[in-house]
Amino acid sequence: MGDIAKSALGGAWTVLVGWLLPTALNVSLFIVAVWPSLRHTSWSAKLWTSGATPPPVGVLAVSVLLGLALNALQNPLYRVLEGYTLWPSRLASRRCAHHRQAKHDLHNRITLLRLERQEKDGTLTGEDIARLTSLRADQRITRAAAKDKRRTAVQRALLRERLARFPVDDAQVAPTALGNAIRRFEEYGYDRFRLDTQVMWNELTGSAPEQVRRQVDLARANVDFFIALLYGHCALVLCAAAALTAPSPDVSLLLTAVAVPGILIFVWYRAAVAATDEWAAAVRALVNTARKPLAEALGLVLPGNLNAERQMWALVSKMSRLPHHERAAALDPYRAKPPGSTAEDTGGNGISPNAT
Repeated sequence: MGDIAKSALGGAWTVLVGWLLPTALNVSLFIVAVWPSLRHTSWSAKLWTSGATPPPVGVLAVSVLLGLALNALQNPLYRVLEGYTLWPSRLASRRCAHHRQAKHDLHNRITLLRLERQEKDGTLTGEDIARLTSLRADQRITRAAAKDKRRTAVQRALLRERLARFPVDDAQVAPTALGNAIRRFEEYGYDRFRLDTQVMWNELTGSAPEQVRRQVDLARANVDFFIALLYGHCALVLCAAAALTAPSPDVSLLLTAVAVPGILIFVWYRAAVAATDEWAAAVRALVNTARKPLAEALGLVLPGNLNAERQMWALVSKMSRLPHHERAAALDPYRAKPPGSTAEDTGGNGISPNAT
């Protein structure tokens, strides 16, 4: 019973921090900045003077309802900011190309700094010399590298942090910075182990240690917080702009409600992108630690070498994603043998995954 209560409270905490709290902040801003200009309209005056519900209770109720609605709509809300929904195909393609170029430029700048350090140490190989010559011939990279040389060691480390927010595979690059920051850990399991975490997510989290699952939930709640603030500020800006047409509006207050949240929208977006670093670390820990218990839960034996493990997870992911086919029998060598069984009892293959 205690475990059930802890699980319920843990889930409620992530909803509270990720969606209800920022929604309450946005509703409070609306009451302070926009509502005074609307109280002179007939419908709002009637609502305000009806006395059916005390204002603080009404604000709390509205915040909870809107927060729960945003929580239920989080997937489509994320998809818009990731560049997957409501984006024209041409615009999405151009933005993907832009982010691929930005990724390559960051990689080349970091590589140029590394090769120049090796040049001073006299440890360059023939291939490194050719690479260094090629990078120095690129004026765009050399101009950026000139600024990078004036950076401190900590500032240079931030370049690697920015590069780490891109997916490894160029084909997975998304149209937005948030989409790339999330896509990098969505592809982590497949890139390293051929484990499609998007397909096997429920099985993976169900097999992971409780502490690891908790880390993933808490890390996502941090990103949810900024996403909820961002959408709430968008709604606040629109409401403040519409309130300028109301009778006797407080123009200065409404203009402030348009300008300040309008600027903060971009701040919250960048904060959400930065907050994905902790989310990515939590998902990486989930994949690394939950693969073995997941294999055991599926009745499989984790192979003794990485290539065989990648083959196994590729088969498992395909079997979960595609209709059954007789080729799924290729997974038989990785299945755990029941105690006392023989090769004939298990299909006659007698293959040990450790020998793959």
